[in-house]
Amino acid sequence: MELDTTNWSGEGAFTQALLDVLGTVEQVALLRVEDATSSRSDVEFNFISNELFVQFGTRERRVRAKILGIIPVTRTVTEPVMTVTDLERAMCEMDGVGPPDYADDGMLQYLRTERIVPPYQTRGYKLVELVRIYEAGSESREAPNDV
Repeated sequence: MELDTTNWSGEGAFTQALLDVLGTVEQVALLRVEDATSSRSDVEFNFISNELFVQFGTRERRVRAKILGIIPVTRTVTEPVMTVTDLERAMCEMDGVGPPDYADDGMLQYLRTERIVPPYQTRGYKLVELVRIYEAGSESREAPNDV
């Protein structure tokens, strides 16, 4: 698997856990991680948003067809070995990941929160991490309205 982290700041423990888990999936050929523009920080919370773009390996398959309904031909079709829905099923079975908080045919979304209390401080902050997984090369899409 090829990993591209050039557009990622390295923030997000859950994002790193997802990268480690996706590295074990044989069907994943390329994985790119980027910081999303919605990340922000305040006194009482820290919101980290990352996007993962997954490209699956491909296989070739021969398909028989007929031209004009009479001339038989054989074409070679290239198709991915896995889909986002297949990846969702695989992620549900992996330790430390589990099912996504939102999923559809083109995206998986995870939302994790934890309370951080640094040493020698009485007041901590809430860390919120949002990670979205898309298939690389798919159409651009809007964020879902119900999330």
